Amino acid sequence: MSERRAAPTVLQISLGRRLRDLREVAGLSAAQAGERIRVAQSTVTRLEGARTSLNYTTVKALLELYGVTGSEARDFLTLVDKANESGWWQGYSDVLPGRFGVYVSLESAASQIRSYEPQVVPGLLQTPAYCEAVIRLGFPRESDESVRRRVALRLQRQNVLNRPDGAPFLWAVVDETAVRRPAGSRAVMAEQIERLMQTADLPNVALQVHPFAAGLHRGAFGPFTLFRFPIPDFPDIACVDSLRGTAYRDESAEVELYRSTFEHLMTGALARRRTKGFLEALRKEYLR
Repeated sequence: MSERRAAPTVLQISLGRRLRDLREVAGLSAAQAGERIRVAQSTVTRLEGARTSLNYTTVKALLELYGVTGSEARDFLTLVDKANESGWWQGYSDVLPGRFGVYVSLESAASQIRSYEPQVVPGLLQTPAYCEAVIRLGFPRESDESVRRRVALRLQRQNVLNRPDGAPFLWAVVDETAVRRPAGSRAVMAEQIERLMQTADLPNVALQVHPFAAGLHRGAFGPFTLFRFPIPDFPDIACVDSLRGTAYRDESAEVELYRSTFEHLMTGALARRRTKGFLEALRKEYLR
C-alpha cells in the first residue's frame, strides 16, 4: 500500500500526470487498470493525482500493463525513487499545512516565479523582523516557539533565490499598499525596504511597485503566484490565495487569465529603475 506524504514534489506530480496519460493512451479507465493489476481504483487515481507516494511495485505493474518496457520503463522507475525523496520543507510539517506544503514544493522546483502581492511583501523577500510581525498577526494564538518555527521556514524558503544549481527567476509586482502599510515599527519597515532594494539588484530578481496613482487594476481581487518549471510538457501552475485557503490551477484557460493579469500589472507598475528610486524615498520617510 502506498504511503501518504506531507506534500508532493513536483517530480511526483509530473510522474503522476504521465501515468494518467499512459493509461488514457492504453484506452483503460482507472477502474479497469486497478482491476488488471489487482489494486483499488482509488490507488490508481491517487497515484495519478500525486495524493500518495509512488509505490515502486504498483508503478512497475502499471507500466507493464500500459506497454512501457525497456529503457523507458527503467528511466521512469529511476525517477520514481527520486520523486519519493522527502523535500527539506517536510521537516517543518508541524507548522506547514498540507496545501501550503504543495506551494513550497512548487516554489522549490520552479524555474520562474511570477508573484503579485497587494497587501504584504512577498515571503521570499521578507526580513526576519517583518516576517515575524506578519506571522504574529496571522497566528495570534501561536506560541513563541511555533512563531519561531514559522519564521525559520519562511527564511529557509528564501534560499531558493541564491541556489547555485539553477536559482529561479522571480518577478514580483507589489502594490504600494504592501510597502506603506506598517508591519512592526518604522525601523522594521525601513529595514524591509532596504532588503527589497538589495534583493532587486540580484540578477534573477525583478521587482516593481504598483503605485496608487495607477488607479484600480485587475489584481485588486487578491494575491496570486504563477510557477513555471524546467520539465518538458509540464504546465504552468497558478496559486491563488483567498479566505477559503490556497487553490491551485493548471487548466490552460485559468492559467492564461492569471498570466494576462500579471502582464497587465507589470504594465501599470513602476519600471524597475523607478521602483528602486521610489523605495529609496520611502525608506528615508521611515527613517525620519
